Amino acid sequence: MTRPNVLLICADTWYGGMIGSRGHPTILTPALDQLISNGVAFTNAYSRTPMCIPARREIMTGTSARTHGDRDFDERGEMPALPTLAQTFRDNGYQAHAVGKMHAYPQRDRLGFDDILLDEEGRHHLGMPKDDYEMFLQERRYGGQEYVHGSTNGDFDVRAWHLPEELHRTNWTVREMSKFIARRDETKPGFWYMSFSAPHPPLTPPKNYLDMYLDQEIDEPVIGEWARHPENFPHALRNRPHGLATYSNNAIRLARAGYYALATQVDHQIRLVIGLLREEGLLDNTIVMFTTDHGEMLGNHGLWGKGNLHEFSVNIPMIVMPPANRPDLGKGRLDDRLAVQADIMPTLLELCDIPVPETVEGLSLIGDERRDHVYGEIWEHDNATRMVRDERHKLIYYPVGNRFQMFDLRGDPHEMNDLYDDARYSDIQKNLTKLLIDNLYGQDIEWLDNGRLIGLPDPEPVPHPNPRRGFGTARGWRF
Repeated sequence: MTRPNVLLICADTWYGGMIGSRGHPTILTPALDQLISNGVAFTNAYSRTPMCIPARREIMTGTSARTHGDRDFDERGEMPALPTLAQTFRDNGYQAHAVGKMHAYPQRDRLGFDDILLDEEGRHHLGMPKDDYEMFLQERRYGGQEYVHGSTNGDFDVRAWHLPEELHRTNWTVREMSKFIARRDETKPGFWYMSFSAPHPPLTPPKNYLDMYLDQEIDEPVIGEWARHPENFPHALRNRPHGLATYSNNAIRLARAGYYALATQVDHQIRLVIGLLREEGLLDNTIVMFTTDHGEMLGNHGLWGKGNLHEFSVNIPMIVMPPANRPDLGKGRLDDRLAVQADIMPTLLELCDIPVPETVEGLSLIGDERRDHVYGEIWEHDNATRMVRDERHKLIYYPVGNRFQMFDLRGDPHEMNDLYDDARYSDIQKNLTKLLIDNLYGQDIEWLDNGRLIGLPDPEPVPHPNPRRGFGTARGWRF
């Protein structure tokens, strides 16, 4: 059998537990359920820097923020001079194509792919007048109308998609990916990267997907004991634009319905690509992997979006369906090892018998080597937050105000009870604190005094949510 093809699927903003077969009470994900039944799901997979740009850098380079250079959403930061996942496949005889959201700079950086068709969600401020999705709409005589639904990338208001369903960016991503596969060079194996912008807001699913959820019971956000008094949040959590007070109960229910609807649309569209692979006789010799850049708080603990280090933001799906000739990797298996996005590159390369570049820091998920902890980091400014988790417990550190939280993730996976001040856990707290200190670097060292965390002064209190004038990232007509 020839070397396997690889289809790497990346959604945007999808938390790890949001899969039907993993027990989610609401979401419908038949394609992901079937991928798991034919492969393995890594249930403790993490986005160590849960924002789009740094997370995607980790996926593409197999390195941590300390190496690839971004933990602060640097929109104009160029990719580091490291071998990329796509380039490594190409250097070993693969054709490599990508469709969808890349969130790199410059925006037309090929990142080692033969070609990329972009959906960059209207980021014209970075210098690209039109991405490929916008040009597609223009060709269909809907140019400039992708955002006239009135919803924004940063808010959680909902309305049905306002254009024909075939023009939805999710459908476009699948259709263009399918064209690359159909037009492949049959003398070479393929590495295909399909990167959705959904279910990231704006929450504008086609009406038939929204209708799936409007008539059923929607699970409510979980609110931990520590989150019932947001005025006592650490500064990094207070200083956020959205909270439970932002939306009424009805709006919260609708936001969750719209988010789930977008996710189910992605799931259904994935089946079209898998169906094409099956009809082309490629599926049995294709590795299919599904993951995301980061999770989504979705109102849990009174928080929305990502960019913090609680489980709904950092825990992500990571599913691998191996080729049919690799039954040794298991079917319907749940693997609880600690995994990170840097592991994607060595895992896929090893499955294809391709040498892993020496620069890669991740671990292959098909091997026996396991890490004993995950270190997470986000932001360089006053919202800076760091975390460390071992096999059971997690410590979150907020340097502004020198604040801590600690959770038992085995007994309390939704982080309902903060154990930091519980004397029964003092030894665990000390061990995790030392582990966190050992991982600090750069300007973070300034938070230490004689090896002890002292952090930074707490600024003047801000309310949570902290209102901002930008209306999320509100869009308008483009003429």
